[in-house]
Amino acid sequence: MKDEISIRSLAAQDLEVLLAVGPGVFDHAIRPEQARAFLADPGHELVLAFAGSRAVGLCSATVLLHPDKPPALFINEVGTHRDFRRRGVARRMISQMISIARARGCHGVWLGAGSDNAAALALYRGMAEQKLHGVFFGWDGALDEDMDDD
Repeated sequence: MKDEISIRSLAAQDLEVLLAVGPGVFDHAIRPEQARAFLADPGHELVLAFAGSRAVGLCSATVLLHPDKPPALFINEVGTHRDFRRRGVARRMISQMISIARARGCHGVWLGAGSDNAAALALYRGMAEQKLHGVFFGWDGALDEDMDDD
């Protein structure tokens, strides 16, 4: 039997829900102070996917403001627990995030992916109304796979 997946947008009062997310969803252990600050910041959005009461996916985003452009939404990260991949979970979370962006008045939603991440690239290409091509540069470890500073 296939698990029923629900999608939930988190707010500041959902800190305990976020802190209860088990391993395999985020890249690293959740840092309580970072989690609290993320949820409290009105410029951040976080969507979790649940199979029953178990979190199995995440999609985080940031509203980008600029003096001469309307706000846009940048999707920071999309992740699905390995046991729940290829079931449409990531697509549903991204679709929810796009709906959130539209409701917030954002003009455009965008994200980046590693050029070697074939599964993500296939998903994003299948969902995109337009394809963006670009190059990402990073400073101070911003694009490192392991950003732990412990």
